[in-house]
Parts: sequence; C-alpha cells; structure tokens
Amino acid sequence: QTGKGIMADPLKMKIVVGQYGHTEPVTSGRIPIPGVQPEFIKVEPLIAAFRRMVRDVEFDACEVACTTYIVSRAYGRPFKALPLFLMRNFHHAGIVYRDDAGINVPKDLEGKKCGVRAFTVTTGAWTRGILAQEYGLDVSKVTWVVDDEEHVQELKLPANVVHTPAGKTLVSMMAAGEIQAGFTANAGIGREGPPKEGWAAGAQAAPQVYKDLLPNAKQLEEDWFKRTGIYPMHGVLTIKDEIIKKHPAVVKAIYQAFVDAKNEYVTKLKAGLRESAHDKRYGGYLKIMDDPLPMGIKANLPTINMLIDIATNQGLIPRRMTVDELFIDPDTL
Repeated sequence: QTGKGIMADPLKMKIVVGQYGHTEPVTSGRIPIPGVQPEFIKVEPLIAAFRRMVRDVEFDACEVACTTYIVSRAYGRPFKALPLFLMRNFHHAGIVYRDDAGINVPKDLEGKKCGVRAFTVTTGAWTRGILAQEYGLDVSKVTWVVDDEEHVQELKLPANVVHTPAGKTLVSMMAAGEIQAGFTANAGIGREGPPKEGWAAGAQAAPQVYKDLLPNAKQLEEDWFKRTGIYPMHGVLTIKDEIIKKHPAVVKAIYQAFVDAKNEYVTKLKAGLRESAHDKRYGGYLKIMDDPLPMGIKANLPTINMLIDIATNQGLIPRRMTVDELFIDPDTL
C-alpha cells in the first residue's frame, strides 16, 4: 500500500449493484474508485445476486436487500454493509386483498392468510412493521404464506409462516381464494417461482377484483415521513470482511465514489432531469425531503433503528443487533 492505504496496484473486485441513475456514474467508470479495478457484474433479477452473495459469498461487494442483509449478518455471513442505501421506497402500498375476504382495514388481516414471496423479503418486513406500528396489526395473528425459499437457509421461521402446497403458487392460491390477501410485484403475486432470469415472464397480472389495503397510500406515506422522519431503505452495499480488514482505504474510496455519484444524480433531479421511473419517483420525493437518497449512518439512524426493531420483533434475527455490528462507519476508516 502507498500513502494513506491506497495500494500501488489496484485491487481487483467483482461488484454487483443495481442499474440506477445514481450508480451509473460509478458503474460506467466515469467516477472512478481510487485503488480499485472493478468488474461490475450485471445480475437480472437483482434478487438472484442477493441469494448468490448470501449463500456463496460469490462477489467482493454486492447490493443486498436490507432485511436479507441483517439476517445474513446475524447468522455470521462474512460481509458487512457500508451505509450506502442504493434503493429507497415507502411501504404503505403493496398489499391487495380479495373483495370477498371480509377485509376493510389492516386489523382485518388477523385470522386471514396473506401471501408474500418469502418472510424475510424487505418489502414484507417493512410493511408488516408499519401495519403493526400505525394500525395495530398483530402480525403473529396473520398466516403468512410463502412460495419461495428464504435466502438465509438457517433461519427458523415463526409458526405462523407456511409454504404453499406442492404445485401451487401465491398467484394460483389468490385467484382461487385460498389466500385472502397478498403482496404485489416481486414481493408476492407479481411473479411465480424463485428468482431467475426472465423471472416475471410467467407471472399473472392481478385481476381488478383485488383492492389496495391502503388505497390512499401515497398521502399516508408523506404524512408518516413528515411525522417520523423514517424513510425505508431497501438495498445496501455489502463488502467482504477480508477486504474491510485488509484494505480500509479502498472501502472508504468505494463509499465516497457512490456518494459523489448520488450527489451528481440528485443535482440532476433538482434541475428537473427525470426520465426513468426511478427518476420520477425520487424526484417526486423532493417535495418532502431535500435528499431522496441520503447516505451515511447519521442521516439514516432513525430508519436503521426501526428496521432493526422490525427484524427483532418479527423473529428474523435471534437477538437485537447494534448499528455498529451491522454497519461500517466510513468516518472511522
């Protein structure tokens, strides 16, 4: 190593991150990572990369869904997260129900069956946490029906989590009325089977008979954020422990490169340059927050703590973990 720890020869790293406007400056090489010769690997769907990282630690750095990451760390996986939250979204929306299910408010989910791809899906964890906190739902009184494996195979699922019977999926069970509610998109009935190439191709669109559990979700999300300051994170960048230990300056350089890319992206959003669906969503959040992609521990501490509480309360981790156990503080590198 030379200078403050940046190596004379760049460290070759295999890195997987989603293809976003705020990562493109780094993945294209326009914003370099000092000390790193990156090989950016594209995995579609990105969820498949989560599984490969969690089970085989296949990459040197990899975006992983936040709840999946927390569970992975709790079960001793040899990687740790930088506070680079690469995907953000609110989670009041995303559950639909059959109109013959006798469901009118979130509390009515108790005693019913609700489909979710896997129990540790980050969308599911956040939404359950919000329904418990804001609407008094006892998530232990809902039967959560899953049709995929958990990424972390050692996880012992709560007794109220059951798998779909052989030959059935959440899509077919929802259509038949065998489950009364379900998550939409990749978290539930928007796909069938485990994550793989062309994943959504065989999924069936939800018929109009399904209704949103919280039809005014957008306004509820804005009100909740203004009241709590909590802004759910969905994806986080993890790095192998051995790289953190041997090359802390490289880890700091990775963090700074992605922060610089994000700052450039937010400047574009504020100038009205919004082309993709992600651009429009993050740009829309500017009316309630100054930065729709805040990075670092301090700016995200209330949200981090709520997600740790959710993981603990829902039985996803054996004990409550600390922020220091879960996140690298770039300021200490």
